[in-house]
Amino acid sequence: MSERKLTGLRRRLLWVALAVVVVLAIPAGAALFIYDGVYDIGADAPHTKPVFWAISQLRDRSIAVRARGIAPPADLAAPSRIATGAGLYDKLCTSCHLAPKMKKTDLSKGLYPKPPPLAYGTDLTPSQEFWILKHGIKLTAMPSWGRTHSDDELWDIVAFLKKMPDMDPAQYQAAAAGAAAAAGAAAAAGAAAAAAK
Repeated sequence: MSERKLTGLRRRLLWVALAVVVVLAIPAGAALFIYDGVYDIGADAPHTKPVFWAISQLRDRSIAVRARGIAPPADLAAPSRIATGAGLYDKLCTSCHLAPKMKKTDLSKGLYPKPPPLAYGTDLTPSQEFWILKHGIKLTAMPSWGRTHSDDELWDIVAFLKKMPDMDPAQYQAAAAGAAAAAGAAAAAGAAAAAAK
C-alpha cells in the first residue's frame, strides 16, 4: 500500500474514531446532566428562555396535531351548554384559571408554568380547548378531565370558555349560581325518582 493511500486511510479512521467518540459522548453527557440533577426542576425556578421556548413549541404543536381531527358539536353555542359549562368551570377550573376579576388564589400563584387566565379568552380553537380538557398537559398541573367527565361535559366547558370573555364578574357569578341551582334541582329530582321506585 502506498504512503498516500495509507495517509488517507489514517485520516478516515481518525474521523470515524472522532464520530464514535462524539456519538458516545452525547448520551453520556446527557445521562450525567440528568443523574447529577444539574437542571433545577423546582416550580419556583423558571425555565431558561431556550428551554421555555422548546417546551412551548412542543406543547403547542402536540396540541394542534392531536386536535386536528376533532369536530365541535353543532350545538356548541347552545345556552344549555353554556349554562352547564359555567357550573363545571366554576367547580373545576377557577382555583387555577380564575374567573372575571377574581384575585389570584394561593394555588394559581404557586404554579409554574402560570395557568392562563381564561376569563380573557384564548387563541385556541374549540377543538384544541376540548383536547386539553380531555387529556391534560404533562408537567403543568393541568389534569386530564376526560378520566372523570364525559365528552359532553367537556364540550359544555368549551362552550362556556367562548362566552366567558364577554362576562363581567356579576354575570359570571349569576351563570355559576344558576348552573349550581340547576344541578341541585336535577339531583333532587333524580333522588326523588329513585326513592319512588
